[in-house]
Amino acid sequence: MKAADTSKYPRVVIIGGGFGGLEVAKALANKPVEVLMLDKHNYHTFQPLLYQVATGSLEAESIAFSLRKNFDNQKNFRFRMTEVTGINPEKHMVDTTTGEIPYDYLVIATGSTTNFFGNKDIEHNAMPMKSIPEALNLRYLVLQNLEEAELLKTKEEREPYLNFVLVGAGPTGVELAGALAELKNHILSKDYPELNRHEMKVYLADFLPKVLGPFSDEGSSAAKKFLERMGVEVMLKAKVESYDGSVITFEGGKSIRTKNVIWSAGVMGVIPDGIDKSLIEKGNRIRVDNVCRVAGYPNIFAIGDVAAMITPDTPKGHPGVAQVAIQMGKNVGKNIVRLINNEPTEPFKYFDKGSLATIGRNKAIADLGKLKFQGFFAWLIWMFVHLISLLGFRKKVVVFINWVGSYLSYNGGSRLIMRRYVKEAVPQEAEMLPHSD
Repeated sequence: MKAADTSKYPRVVIIGGGFGGLEVAKALANKPVEVLMLDKHNYHTFQPLLYQVATGSLEAESIAFSLRKNFDNQKNFRFRMTEVTGINPEKHMVDTTTGEIPYDYLVIATGSTTNFFGNKDIEHNAMPMKSIPEALNLRYLVLQNLEEAELLKTKEEREPYLNFVLVGAGPTGVELAGALAELKNHILSKDYPELNRHEMKVYLADFLPKVLGPFSDEGSSAAKKFLERMGVEVMLKAKVESYDGSVITFEGGKSIRTKNVIWSAGVMGVIPDGIDKSLIEKGNRIRVDNVCRVAGYPNIFAIGDVAAMITPDTPKGHPGVAQVAIQMGKNVGKNIVRLINNEPTEPFKYFDKGSLATIGRNKAIADLGKLKFQGFFAWLIWMFVHLISLLGFRKKVVVFINWVGSYLSYNGGSRLIMRRYVKEAVPQEAEMLPHSD
């Protein structure tokens, strides 16, 4: 169909260019609909590799993909870079910073943001890592503090700059802790010969009794052993009480002097204004039916991290992982076409392909159904799965070359401070629309 022809077809508006949003748009390719995607960024972020951007192993461009270019061959696709401020279900309108946008079908794929559980001091002083700008802020903070430590004369003065505390022992926290441990063990002495690498400490804290909570006990135990062998101090059943930018304090009295607190202890859905508050479930997610349709709204869908499909099999909803968003996106795209054709919809069924997490060089955890293994082979699978999941052949080549270089030299990546990171004096409110789910 020609581009000019799309206006006579029903318009499907997709809020968010993350994993789920991409799949909805792809499922509607060459269908009798007009697809309009809205996002405050003009790129898609491959979030599983954000931690490598944060530690300088990869450049941000390696995991960011132009949304326009990704759909340049899809004639019924349009993109608008704008920020969603709310939706008006009665008028079938999306309110944005560039004006109102009408829709026939709406897909909310706004993803999630960091959950600080209402603690404003921690929100202001700790570092989140849910987007490329946040990952770059974290990279610059880490490097600035290492530079600062090298100028200080005593161990006591250097201590807060060389203590790194990660709160949240899920995949993000575990992978980032492993990356920082490798920086300490293999790179610190090369880049900063005046620093004693033994003074750099990496802590991983969680209030749960295990790391990688969703993984098997076997995988969790192996991850903890890998981290401890790399020099990470794992603190379980440790609940953070406060962090003022200089000292993090845990319930029970333990405290650590640090300028580096990285928060990955929880996420919460990002919901545009306009959805009935009675439909909001725990974790700030929207209650949906078995086809991801928002309860009470026949033409509005929610997918991925922002959706809560509560069933007897999933009493807490589905896990906030990319595969859920991808599979939901495909299902919703197909069901919108069925609705247009007055055909019955197909219920969503999640197929769990398993979980992977890497702890560092030659170390990973793989829980693939009944197959559970750890170590080098799991690490190879982790690399293969993430490499083929990247969008674009060129990106795959660039990332692969970076990985090979890092593996052979123990000194890959670029640790450049392109701009200084300065913490805002006043906490900013959470942004309305993260760019991916």
